[in-house]
Amino acid sequence: MADIAIGIHGGCGTLAKDLLSEKDWAETRQHLADSLRAGWTIVKKGGRSVEAVEAAIVVMENSPHFNAGHGAALTENADHELDASIMDGATLGAGAICAVRTIRNPIKAARAVMEKSDLLLITGQPADDFARRVGLDIVPNSYFTTQRRVDALASLKAKAERQEIAMASEAERHGTVGAVALDAKGNLAAGTSTGGFNNKPVGRVGDSPIIGAGTYAANGSCAVSCTGMGEIFIRRVAAYDVSARMRYAGKGLREAADAVIAAVGSHKIGAGLVSVDAGGKVYAPFNTLGMARGWIEADGKVYVATHQDVHEMGAA
Repeated sequence: MADIAIGIHGGCGTLAKDLLSEKDWAETRQHLADSLRAGWTIVKKGGRSVEAVEAAIVVMENSPHFNAGHGAALTENADHELDASIMDGATLGAGAICAVRTIRNPIKAARAVMEKSDLLLITGQPADDFARRVGLDIVPNSYFTTQRRVDALASLKAKAERQEIAMASEAERHGTVGAVALDAKGNLAAGTSTGGFNNKPVGRVGDSPIIGAGTYAANGSCAVSCTGMGEIFIRRVAAYDVSARMRYAGKGLREAADAVIAAVGSHKIGAGLVSVDAGGKVYAPFNTLGMARGWIEADGKVYVATHQDVHEMGAA
């Protein structure tokens, strides 16, 4: 029996601590812990890693503190287009959706594509229609909007008008959530969900729904979910690269993941990922001020963080 584990991220480029109240930071940490416990409960009872990944991501999609589902980034037209993917390391099965507008929990749609269709990626209105046909919750596009995202969009548009867009913080622009898990049968899984970046052009798709770029899982090596400027992660095939360095170069998870973050970061962007190996070790490197993240390993203790300080949140 494998040592079970789960890890999550809530996006790199976390805001500076003084830009949110301690109440908001505490609630963010609590939602991270809730996400971890939702996934851990499944693998602890002998459930599949894919189920655990989905459950953990649903919690973050339902929270206003992350750029996925409710609280997602706004496009240049002040509405939402959402992306998600999931991968089963046991079979290399995968499912993804992108540029959807009405699916309450995009990660559920990604899993449905994997398990209830012969496809891997469905885009736009047909993906929304597919979700409706398979019985997923459908909501108005306005459901995803929060005041924080409205304010961020206004700030970015003002900076673009003044030709100061390069001065925008990572937190103003980007954000993603993701989860990785190892179940008791030794099967790995990964998933990622995002609203993309604030003020993005309509129709833009980043790495989150791209298998091998933003999400990858393969038994025997690792499961990975990435966060940062998706165009670079796609060009670097970043999530797969972590696995490839382990399988073909004999690197450990930490060394492989650090090398990928360095490679992506060489493009002068913020980058992060969460990963877990076949032995149940979770690793979540990043090169920004902070990255919302958390993990539970074999000892069953819940750890979460938004910046450098790690908080123990008790037993799972």
